[in-house]
Amino acid sequence: MAGPDYLKKFSPRPAWIRKKLGYPALLMGATIAKIKVTGRWHLPKSGPYIVAANHFSYIDPPFFKYAIRKPINFLAASDQTIEWYFMWAPLLYGFIPTNRLNLAPSTIKKAKRALKNGEILGIFPEGTSTSNSLRKAKNGAVFFSTLEKVPIVPMSIYGAETAWNDLFRGVRPRVKINIGKPFGPFDISGNRMEKSNQLENIGEELMSRIGALLPDDMHGVCDGDKRIPKFQKENGFVPPLIR
Repeated sequence: MAGPDYLKKFSPRPAWIRKKLGYPALLMGATIAKIKVTGRWHLPKSGPYIVAANHFSYIDPPFFKYAIRKPINFLAASDQTIEWYFMWAPLLYGFIPTNRLNLAPSTIKKAKRALKNGEILGIFPEGTSTSNSLRKAKNGAVFFSTLEKVPIVPMSIYGAETAWNDLFRGVRPRVKINIGKPFGPFDISGNRMEKSNQLENIGEELMSRIGALLPDDMHGVCDGDKRIPKFQKENGFVPPLIR
């Protein structure tokens, strides 16, 4: 079991290591799971940009990597405890430690450096993986987008939440990954309260755009959001169900 004192010492591995680790992710997609990626054409040709995805399972990061196929600087919560059997991915790949309650200067510095170097930030804006439907976004993805003036690419991952049970039953899990049209960056201005409200509004749009990439029963906090059909039209597809 790894706690906050251990997790806060992490950093992303060098880019060449993260690139090499893409091959096991591809192998996993070809053998262990049945993965379908839709919308990869929306990914910018080069960085910097932020990819923000829902987080329904602790094993989402390998599928995230499978979809993007480029080195990613993941931001991951360091104010938590992780069971030893989930530690293999963080140890291999590394991440930028993020205290969800008090964003440390070191987190901001590492994330800004990655974006200034033209790299990709990977963020799960909900912050935790304890639900099968969308929850409210924390401000990290939008904050870094407005700070460094980079676009956000919304992405959905679903099916991974049942992957362990499927494997134990001898069934290859079916995982769907949908990538939406990039949006932003936005300019925010005003006093502290006004900026906070703007960040929250953009965060709501982000979750609605992720919701547009998920089946209806997973919309959660975005349930009934009238913008979802519009975003699906922009994306050029409606998310498929798992069959």
